[in-house]
Amino acid sequence: MSEVAEKVKAIIVDKLGVDEADVVDTASFTNDLGADSLDTVELIMEFEKEFGVSIPDEEAQKISTVGDAIAHVEALK
Repeated sequence: MSEVAEKVKAIIVDKLGVDEADVVDTASFTNDLGADSLDTVELIMEFEKEFGVSIPDEEAQKISTVGDAIAHVEALK
C-alpha cells in the first residue's frame, strides 16, 4: 500500500470513527462507512490539508469511495 493510501485510510478512520478493516478501496463513504454529506466535505478538506493539494469542487463531487480519494490525491501530488 502506498504512503498516500495509508494516510487517506488513516484520515477516514479518524474522521468517521470506523474500523480500519472496513476502509477498503471499494468502500463508499456514504453507503458503507456511514458518512453524510458534511462528513464527505470534511474528509475532502482534511485530504487537502494533509497532502497540500487543492481539490476543485467539481472533482470533489466525483470522490465517493476510498479508492476514488486515493486516486485523486495521488494524481494531484
